[in-house]
Amino acid sequence: MRLQQGATLIEALVAVLIFSIGILAVIAMQAFAVSTVTDAKYRADASFLANQALGRLWGDPANLSNHAESDVDVAALPNGKRSVQINGNRAVVTISWQLPGGDEHQFVAEAHINVDN
Repeated sequence: MRLQQGATLIEALVAVLIFSIGILAVIAMQAFAVSTVTDAKYRADASFLANQALGRLWGDPANLSNHAESDVDVAALPNGKRSVQINGNRAVVTISWQLPGGDEHQFVAEAHINVDN
């Protein structure tokens, strides 16, 4: 009987340790999921903004050169910038953004705009 004294306490401590490791793993997975969802949201927003800029170009094909711009601030993205380059009938819209302390990301959309003469 004397040899088994404290065995229950050790078993309880091991169970708490295993439970704590499991909880920490769940918290780490949640943090990764939030980070991934945030990144996906920014990519979707960049896609929407680029397609919106292309829509303006398709709506005014006679004045494509008037829509060229460089490093215009985009409020929907952190440190967001929009650039529109026009080469003849080809338009390239680049949306870039950077999270604080993170890498710079870019979304590039390209379109051929038919100009009616």
